[in-house]
Amino acid sequence: MSLPFLPAGQLPAQAPEQRWLIEPLWGAEAVGIIGGEPKCGKSFLALDLAVAVASGTACLGRFRAARAARVLLFAAEDPLHVVRERLEGITAARGVELRTLPLYVITSPRLRLDDSTHCERLCETVEKIHPALLVLDPFVRLHAIDENAAGEVAPLLAFLRQLQRKHHLAVALVHHARKDAGRARPGQALRGSSEFHAWGDSNLYLRRRDQLLRLSVEHRAARSPDDLTLELATDPLALRIADSPPDTAPPSQLSAVQRIQQALAGAAAPLGVRELRAACRIRSETLCAALDVLLAEGRVIQSPDGYSLAA
Repeated sequence: MSLPFLPAGQLPAQAPEQRWLIEPLWGAEAVGIIGGEPKCGKSFLALDLAVAVASGTACLGRFRAARAARVLLFAAEDPLHVVRERLEGITAARGVELRTLPLYVITSPRLRLDDSTHCERLCETVEKIHPALLVLDPFVRLHAIDENAAGEVAPLLAFLRQLQRKHHLAVALVHHARKDAGRARPGQALRGSSEFHAWGDSNLYLRRRDQLLRLSVEHRAARSPDDLTLELATDPLALRIADSPPDTAPPSQLSAVQRIQQALAGAAAPLGVRELRAACRIRSETLCAALDVLLAEGRVIQSPDGYSLAA
């Protein structure tokens, strides 16, 4: 029996409003990675995504979900009371009540994607809840395979892809980046096999710069937005887009790179991102991009205390 086929002109079309779960962060029915080094806010971002979809409100306070829909979450590393505390902080920031949301948390202590019984139970749970988004955090706690072996990673990712296609849901998989991958492209910095980067339709990557976080977005079939600078607010506890002062160039019209070098040259000690942003009077996104250039060229060095000119 031959495979089914259609003339290209008869392929189904998708309306623009059906392309996004959260525009422009995550595609509708997209699988992908929320990646970054340990302790850089990946779980907070995953929960923010979950609250936005469940409530139909704006992720990070700016990017509204296309519709309110059910969400299924498994947080493998955090106790349930910690998950609740984080969700309460995010819902408070969004102005919604946690108890009213169709956001469901798997309470089983273990979920293994390399165990057929666990996979069957996950499928049954998805069939019962019908979520628009499944969040699994983090991948390293969901298996006992070698993450560097493509032959072992691929079947697990294929199972999640099959789940996505069968149930028409999006899958967000939290995954660690390598600790020594600060200068690599975000997708290439993911720990383990290159299968992770190739698998994702929508990917979000976080990198820490002192107290600020840099968010990069990547899509397989859509234009990626510019990088964003985030910070973790404390009241309520939730991620938000960092307030950036307007770019006001001094009379000399110095470039961002020149302003950073000038500020560091006049400093008696290393400067952090906040201090540099205030001294240079430029946006956080512009500042971080210029710092990347200076670090890559070896003109600036980074230490635990901040940034300083290279000798």
